[in-house]
Amino acid sequence: MDDDVQVASFDELDARTAYSLWRLRESVFVVEQECPYPELDGRDLEPGTRHLWIGAPAPVAYLRLLDDGATARIGRVLVDREHRGAGLAERLVRRALELVGDQESRLDAQSYLQGWYARFGFRAAGPEFVEDGIPHVPMTRPGAGG
Repeated sequence: MDDDVQVASFDELDARTAYSLWRLRESVFVVEQECPYPELDGRDLEPGTRHLWIGAPAPVAYLRLLDDGATARIGRVLVDREHRGAGLAERLVRRALELVGDQESRLDAQSYLQGWYARFGFRAAGPEFVEDGIPHVPMTRPGAGG
């Protein structure tokens, strides 16, 4: 387990950390990727949602883990441009999968990252689609019984 990966529900986040996480997400998904969309979708507030990040005092990598009932959903995986290539996203995904355990997990990968997510046991689970101008592939990682 990576000791520097922080994990918290929304209610466990202090205001400064929450602000920093949302600002980081906005800087990558809205500004850098030029995708004007409602980044704050309400799912951050759900009791089963877990926010994972690396970096203190300011986060530099982030992942959101959602509870979709029978499956877990990984999303909003990002690393600040200046910290890419250091394995931070891999550490976040591995920690998220530890939290998921034997439960099936899903994600919508940007298409060029399909092979990267396959390293963690994810497989394409449908046709490519375009979201906010970016090609994505739905992917699933089977649970213990799958």
